[in-house]
Amino acid sequence: MEHLDQPETFAENYRRALINPSLQKALTTATGKALDARNHALADVGEERWQQLRARARAIKEHTIDNLDYYLEQLAANVERSGGHIFWAKSASDARQYIVELAARRSVKVAVKSKSMMTEEIELNPALEAAGIEAVETDLGEYIVQLANERPSHINMPAIHKTRGDVADLFTEKLGVERNEDISEMAALARRVLRQRFAEAQMGITGVNYAIADTGTVVLVENEGNIRLTNSLPRVHVALMGIEKVIPQLSDLDVFIKLLSRSASGQKICSYVSFLTGVKTSQREEGPDEFHLIILDNGRVEMLANPHLRESLFCIRCGACLNVCPVYEKIGGHAYGWVYPGPIGAILTPQLIGRERAAALPFASTLCGACRDVCPVKINLPEMLLHLRHEIKETGRATKVTSRLNRLAEFLEHSVFKFWAAAIKTSLRYRVAAHAARATHALFGRRNKDGARVLSFSRWTNTREATPLAKRSFRERWPELIKSAEETAEAKVVETIALPTSMNNR
Repeated sequence: MEHLDQPETFAENYRRALINPSLQKALTTATGKALDARNHALADVGEERWQQLRARARAIKEHTIDNLDYYLEQLAANVERSGGHIFWAKSASDARQYIVELAARRSVKVAVKSKSMMTEEIELNPALEAAGIEAVETDLGEYIVQLANERPSHINMPAIHKTRGDVADLFTEKLGVERNEDISEMAALARRVLRQRFAEAQMGITGVNYAIADTGTVVLVENEGNIRLTNSLPRVHVALMGIEKVIPQLSDLDVFIKLLSRSASGQKICSYVSFLTGVKTSQREEGPDEFHLIILDNGRVEMLANPHLRESLFCIRCGACLNVCPVYEKIGGHAYGWVYPGPIGAILTPQLIGRERAAALPFASTLCGACRDVCPVKINLPEMLLHLRHEIKETGRATKVTSRLNRLAEFLEHSVFKFWAAAIKTSLRYRVAAHAARATHALFGRRNKDGARVLSFSRWTNTREATPLAKRSFRERWPELIKSAEETAEAKVVETIALPTSMNNR
């Protein structure tokens, strides 16, 4: 599968996204609906209880990550005790090779897959196809992007970038059916096609939402029912998880299910929550004959060792930070150029594929803090973005890879902030700086659509405007505001005194 967008071409990626009206419409609609659903779902919990759940989830994650080796070993022992197989994968290639070789030994021709960011991360589908094994995505959104030969553009809404018209055109082209934009009928069509593939498959491949250490249970959360078919109909089930997906005990799951469902899809609880422990013990039971759990590192141990960034391992992949991010809402997921988009992607991608390749991503943020506020486990995403920016800048200076243009931009940026720091130290300097700024606006500014003068800064102002300066500062207006407030207060006193008389006259 070929992808035009890569992290190295982020600037070109987002420019294409900004001038794509269909994408802009799809993103605005989808993220708006997702936020409305989340807010509605939170209403029945109450703010105080919601904050308690977030604090509890964070405490569990902190404890687990601090004792990760212990809980992973406990998980592995319990999975094997219940008849499963464990494979420790150091890298993405290790995980790919294990799955492909297992499929070859079991003579697998068709493998059905549930939605899994982990399989995207290790680029499993191309590896299976190269081995002559057909990989079929069974989540509706994933099925759509697979037909379109694209990556998912959202963590839990893979086809968020497509309108219903786009999907109708795609189904007509790829499935050879009459064009129909009715959502229920398009979903029914996909269901009919995929049901046949479930019956043909010899292997089912899923991700893992949570792995319970003290029972060896894998927990999968979904809304479509395709995951249950994926892990129960084929005779071999392979589940792929990052090392951070483990939690200590079954009782801890309650808080995460409440947080995940509301944050991801605006539901009290998702339609299907599957608890899978080992393999079936008789032919009368549902489930696979073989269960393989792959526990993947792929750079996560390095994240664990970095005290500034290990918090990124707390992520439960709800996608809420994407839905509130003003950058993601305008450019979508493909612009980020890899598997994980949005604020969490801007943190994960540099750590997983290298800061050199993804150097631009931590800077793709306004640092507004909305992602931190919405995160169900209270991850401080802005702080990690700032740290990654610092790391990338320091690395660039050390290896002298920054271009002359970048060095000039850095010099100008530092100069502006030094000037600002000096200007606000005294009231006199501040007043002088304000007058100088207004003079600059008057001399070099251009008129915007509202008639106000704004400064133009090359490409930066092609898609935004510098806020026009007020003609008079707040400090200059303050005496008048005080006088006006005093006159208003006096008028209200007079009105109050006169009120009984006017009422008696009635």
